[in-house]
Amino acid sequence: MGEFAGKIAVVTGGAQGIGRAIADAFTREGACVYIIDKQPGDWFVGDVGDRATLERFAGHVVAKAGHVDFIVNNALPIMRGIDDCTYDEFMYALSVGVAAPFYLTKLLAPHFAPGACVINISSSRDRMSQRQTESYTAAKGGIAALTHALAVSLAGRACVNSISPGWIDTTGTEFTGPDAVQQPAGRVGKPADIAEAALFLCSQKAGFITGENICIDGGMTRLMIYHGDHGWTYEP
Repeated sequence: MGEFAGKIAVVTGGAQGIGRAIADAFTREGACVYIIDKQPGDWFVGDVGDRATLERFAGHVVAKAGHVDFIVNNALPIMRGIDDCTYDEFMYALSVGVAAPFYLTKLLAPHFAPGACVINISSSRDRMSQRQTESYTAAKGGIAALTHALAVSLAGRACVNSISPGWIDTTGTEFTGPDAVQQPAGRVGKPADIAEAALFLCSQKAGFITGENICIDGGMTRLMIYHGDHGWTYEP
C-alpha cells in the first residue's frame, strides 16, 4: 500500500508532461486520481478555461469520490506575446492559469477531507521573462500570488502551496553541454522532479508548510549572467 492509499487526488492538465508525471506518482502511492484535460483519453475531457466544464468536472469528482484530499492545478495557459496576443487570448490564458485554479478549489473546498492540500503549478517565469511571453507569464505570476491568498483563506482546512518549475524537459531528451551546465544542478529538469515535490507537499512531512512557493529550476534563476562572462554574450 502506498503512502496515499485511499486518498483522492485531482489533477488538471494531467494527460501529458508534468501533469501526467504527477498523476502517475499519486497513482503509484495508492491514490485514486481524477484527471481533466482537453486531450482525448480515458479521463474527464474538457477545457478548464470554461466555467461550466469546471462545474461538471467538480460534480463528477464529488459524485464518484465523495471527498477530495489533493488538488493539483497544473493545466497550461497559452503563451502569447504583446505583439501578437489578442485581448481574448490574454483573457483565456488568465482563465486557464488563474481563474480555473481559483474556481475549482472553490467548488471542491466544501468536500475537503482533513489534511487536504492544494498544489498550484506556477513557473520560474513568475519572476523572470523572455520576450513575447506576456500571457503565460502573467498567468503564472497570478497563480503564485493566488497561492498565498488561498493559504490564508483556507487556513485550518487545507495547506496551499505552489511549485515554480524551471526548464523541465518532457520529451525524454538528454541535454549536454551548455544547455545542462548553464544550470547549477548540471542538468535540465525532468517531470519526476516536480512530481516528487508535489508528493512531498501533500505528505504529513510538509504539514507545517503553507502559502509557500518552491522554485525547482536546478538553480537557474540564481545564476548571475554578465555580458562576456564565461563566454556569454548578449545580443539585443
